[in-house]
Amino acid sequence: MYSETPDIIPFTSPFKRELLTQEQLETLKGGTLHLLEEVGVHFPSRRALEIFADHGARVDMDREIARIPPDLVEKALSTAPRSFVLGGREERFDLVLDGSCSYLCTDGTGVHVIDLETREMRPSRKEDVERMARVCDSLPLISFFWPLVSAQDYGRTAPLHQCYAGLTNTLKHVRGGMTVFPQLAPYVVEMATVVAGSEEERRRRPPICANICTIAPLAQDSDGIETALVYAEAGIPTSFMAMTTMGSTAPATPLGGLVVGDAEVVSAMVLMQLAYPGTPVFHSVYVSLMDPRTGGYIGDVPIPLTMMAVQLAHAWNVPSLGGGAVSSDAPDIGWQSGMEAGLGAAFIPLCGGEICGYMGLVGGSMILYPEQVILDHEICQNAYDLLHGFEFDEADMALDVIKDVGPRSHFLMQKHTRKHIRDFRLSPLLRQKGPDGSLRDPREMALEEFKRLNETHHPRPLPKEVLAELDRILAAAEREAERIR
Repeated sequence: MYSETPDIIPFTSPFKRELLTQEQLETLKGGTLHLLEEVGVHFPSRRALEIFADHGARVDMDREIARIPPDLVEKALSTAPRSFVLGGREERFDLVLDGSCSYLCTDGTGVHVIDLETREMRPSRKEDVERMARVCDSLPLISFFWPLVSAQDYGRTAPLHQCYAGLTNTLKHVRGGMTVFPQLAPYVVEMATVVAGSEEERRRRPPICANICTIAPLAQDSDGIETALVYAEAGIPTSFMAMTTMGSTAPATPLGGLVVGDAEVVSAMVLMQLAYPGTPVFHSVYVSLMDPRTGGYIGDVPIPLTMMAVQLAHAWNVPSLGGGAVSSDAPDIGWQSGMEAGLGAAFIPLCGGEICGYMGLVGGSMILYPEQVILDHEICQNAYDLLHGFEFDEADMALDVIKDVGPRSHFLMQKHTRKHIRDFRLSPLLRQKGPDGSLRDPREMALEEFKRLNETHHPRPLPKEVLAELDRILAAAEREAERIR
């Protein structure tokens, strides 16, 4: 017996906030175009460099630098679609990236897990990806699933096993494409085709998307960019994520961090459009800060850079993947993790970003406490309630009820109170009392809820013949991985 997966709940808001003026956006774009033309980006891929050279870019093959003129950037990006669909297993789980709403996703791909039973930290495994996919399938505000941790028990083929674990344990869209050895990327595409049912359906409603990180400053990863070209040819939507750090891999100023990351992302999107015009791409810049006291990493900087990055994506006329909004650098669940996730939960929907990440991890996206996804979901539920809007109804002033009660009386006995007091959503984690009458710890209750969902929620499985095909593809990928030197 399988469980019913609830419909996803996207964020829509009547409130919109734009921090940058059109003139400021054009200034930022101008900075990006200047960097691309005058400084260039390192592409350690002969194929990528030849594509740029064939289209008129200035390419230094020895240094592996591509300098891209502004007219080529504009021409290439004119073929990138402004909107496209990320498909679920059923159409009710499809995500339409057109700016009309925001979809929440999980974080990924951490490497440490606080074990559900022993509560000790250990390396992440494929079974953790499967467990998290099942639980996230039951949480309606999570619209698509990025494997929260890596399948470290599978070595080189870990990303394929993460993709498999997602596709087989949730009906929602899965970020199944990551940087892999380029020889393994076709197996990811084949898995997507099998689940979609055909190549045509895979292109229309791709069940997976991909994410490729750039290297700051102004560089691409060799395997990453080669892998991205495989995904682009197949029409797998691919986001390029720049993760610049102010003071180390980017200038120690917010706009400097933003423009360096933008140049990295735009250069990759241009390459994809030159190679395969019209292939779906989306934009992500996540700017962090080097801690001047330690040299460490501060991911959650109290500057609305994520909101600016969304505007910048839309200025390039592509969808945005807003990074780091619901996330925390805290090493453990506590005040810091709640504060950082709470501040970020409303940012991306408020500025119209199509994708709002990232739920479920702490420790700079490295550590999974299973119950954190329940806590983050509750935080996001509050943000949803805040942003969803307020319907003004004059009758709600209840003037007649106030007149009947009068001064220094009480509204408890009023029929109006009985009718409306439960109109408000009450948190299942807060203000809950235990058998002795004392307030319970929300973290403890979140862990109980996670365990309950883990034991009781079982999404509808894929057909047996599809599972058999996926197993065959994984086995073939394992053999291919053994041949890679």
